Amino acid sequence: MQQLRNIAIIAHVDHGKTTLVDKLLVQSQIFKAHEQPGELILDHNELEKERGITILAKNAAVRYKDYKINIIDTPGHADFGGEVERVLNMADGVLLLVDAFEGPMPQTRFVLQKALGMGLKPIVVINKVDKPNCRPEEVLEAVFELMFELDATEEQLDFPVAYGSAKQGWMAEDWQRGGGDITYLLDLIVEHIPPPSVGQGTPQLQITSLDYSSYVGRIAIGRLSRGRLRAPMQVALVKRDGKVSRAQIRELFTFEGLGRQKVEAVEAGEICALVGLEDFEIGDTVTDPESPEGLTPIAIDEPTMSMLFSINNSPFFGKEGKYVTSRHLKERLERELEKNLALRVEPTDSADAFMVYGRGILHLSVLIETMRREGYELQVGQPKVIIKEIDGQKCEPVEELTVDLPESLAGKAIDMVTRRKGELLSMELRGERAFLRFSIPSRGLIGLRNEMLTATAGEAVLAHRFLAYEPYKGPMEGRQHGSLIAHETGQAIAYALDKLQDRGRFFIEPQEEVYRGQVVGENSRGDDLVVNVTKTKKLTNMRAAGADDKAKLAPPIRFTLEEALEYIGEDEYVEVTPKSIRLRKILLEEHERRKRK
Repeated sequence: MQQLRNIAIIAHVDHGKTTLVDKLLVQSQIFKAHEQPGELILDHNELEKERGITILAKNAAVRYKDYKINIIDTPGHADFGGEVERVLNMADGVLLLVDAFEGPMPQTRFVLQKALGMGLKPIVVINKVDKPNCRPEEVLEAVFELMFELDATEEQLDFPVAYGSAKQGWMAEDWQRGGGDITYLLDLIVEHIPPPSVGQGTPQLQITSLDYSSYVGRIAIGRLSRGRLRAPMQVALVKRDGKVSRAQIRELFTFEGLGRQKVEAVEAGEICALVGLEDFEIGDTVTDPESPEGLTPIAIDEPTMSMLFSINNSPFFGKEGKYVTSRHLKERLERELEKNLALRVEPTDSADAFMVYGRGILHLSVLIETMRREGYELQVGQPKVIIKEIDGQKCEPVEELTVDLPESLAGKAIDMVTRRKGELLSMELRGERAFLRFSIPSRGLIGLRNEMLTATAGEAVLAHRFLAYEPYKGPMEGRQHGSLIAHETGQAIAYALDKLQDRGRFFIEPQEEVYRGQVVGENSRGDDLVVNVTKTKKLTNMRAAGADDKAKLAPPIRFTLEEALEYIGEDEYVEVTPKSIRLRKILLEEHERRKRK
């Protein structure tokens, strides 16, 4: 049992976790000489590859000397904190990865707080020391201060440090004498991460992750905290509410390299996958059928944002999607709830709409993007923060926001954030860049990224994490511009778009199909304007000077899903289909919108 180590890799987004896992897998020689594994091996989900971020926590295992090291790769974005919270239960120690230039960031604090609270032993890895202007000594001091601030124990504060570059594939004790391979880090893991603590008694395993196979159905993943499991074997399943049901384990797997290996039995301390269980959820306990004992369910932070999901009822519904009814939508959301612990779904007055609660816009937009790729059509409303009443006072979620941008643009950023009820907490200069730290209501973050990137020509890097619920900060200014709304259904004509260019900026191209009530552009003024983009040029046999000038159209604005969700107003929906993202008014008819005002 001493030859087993379970570690989780935690870090802020883009600090190099998945790259480090790649190098650990390559170092353990799980790939044959002719195999080219490529980069970011564990990010095999399509969305993860496109965005370059980790969304789902994953398991892998490497062999080093006589040790087996189970590795859990975790997401680095605050919106996927639910993934981090549930998988840390499987680990006995963490590798805290910190960028040698950026230092600890908001998400570093979030994941580290969770790990220290669980009593996990940290190893600090100062990554990317090959970057110009890196400052490893200062970053190490900042990490120590952060741990001290988070009430780390003396044992946790006595952490070993490795410096290196995951991309170049080396780790060392001294960052100035780099080179070689990653064995120094593997030695630290073996030496400093404790072996799994094993309890005495009957088997107990908490399900912390789910997988699915079209051959065997749902697969439960967790760490066996005591006892021994065999296949086949009768077990009891203790639910979150204390109910007990009987089940049978048909097959057992442990993790080996990137895959799984079938085994006859599993000893306490090992992370394993169970096949054969029915009707289980994350947090349930697999235990002895004679004397079932449940473990404490996994505690997950509350969601901070809500969004209305409804079926697509626009004139173009059903043209592109396979799943378009409310039954399909309800079943898909219920399936998501099984594995996405930070998500909540509630019914509304309408059978066609559901209120979905999540950690942030990215958390919800990844769900929407996954659904649209699976063939679903749906409409989503404006994201709204969850307001609570605490001790009789109206309170809203407040977040810590960090902005990293050129020093010359710092004034613009401060002005933008303070207009959205943000407060500047600190300002630090690093070379030619300024590092600003704010506290800002979550409401103020909606649409801020787009505005900030436009104002700073894409130079700003924003990151945020939830702080606490604080008293309501009062009304906040919304979008400055109104919408251009299509007057009738048809095909957009270049002639009409050209004549309307002085009215605002368009989201559509000539020849694109539009429908009445669709938002086709942004008005240069603050109010909404109905325009006819389907108007054709009238044919005549009279000649007029300049009548046949070519239409010169500015390129349309194309929103990503997150940008569209941040952009829409209260009376608008984003219509999402497998091939299109459209903006529309909730009420398509103009006379109905006027009545509502």
